[in-house]
Amino acid sequence: MRRTTIAAGIFLGLAAFIQPALSQSDGWVTLLDSSKMGDWDRVADANWEMKDGALVADKLAGKDPAYLVSKTSYKDFQIRAEFWTDEAANSGIFIRCANPKVIGANTCYEVNIFDKRPDPSYGTGAIVDFAKVNPMPKAAGKWNTYEITAKGPKLTVILNGEKTADIEDSKFADGPIALQYGSGVVKFRKVQIKPL
Repeated sequence: MRRTTIAAGIFLGLAAFIQPALSQSDGWVTLLDSSKMGDWDRVADANWEMKDGALVADKLAGKDPAYLVSKTSYKDFQIRAEFWTDEAANSGIFIRCANPKVIGANTCYEVNIFDKRPDPSYGTGAIVDFAKVNPMPKAAGKWNTYEITAKGPKLTVILNGEKTADIEDSKFADGPIALQYGSGVVKFRKVQIKPL
């Protein structure tokens, strides 16, 4: 009986110690994870579905790129996103979108995922039309992690621990974020955001 009581006390003590790391009290909000797609508005449509622990798309319903748009607008924030693409993929994470119904590089900052972009200077790791990347890192065929920070006019992009973009620009001040499907196979395993 005494051993059971001691073991229970140790377990409760460990649970109390571990619990804060598992909660979202550190400010991170999970928009999607390996078990749920989350709640998004759609602009155009792709065949998004949960499959093998990731949100996957490999086909457009029409001819225009498709977007999952957050229902909340954000001004200053950090994003952590885990993604996988094949070589033919055209995707990206759009931030501070000025119009949640019209998503594109001219209405948002586009953090690109596009290994075969004709102009690679704005390919994977770049912020299209704002921050070039050279040499362009390749993301296809493996799981990658983007860490995107927007604080005032300062925008920073880190791909797999390497900084790929670091600029100051004030064209877009706030707005929702959006995940793009343009072509190929695109998977998102986790997307989290932390307002700053």
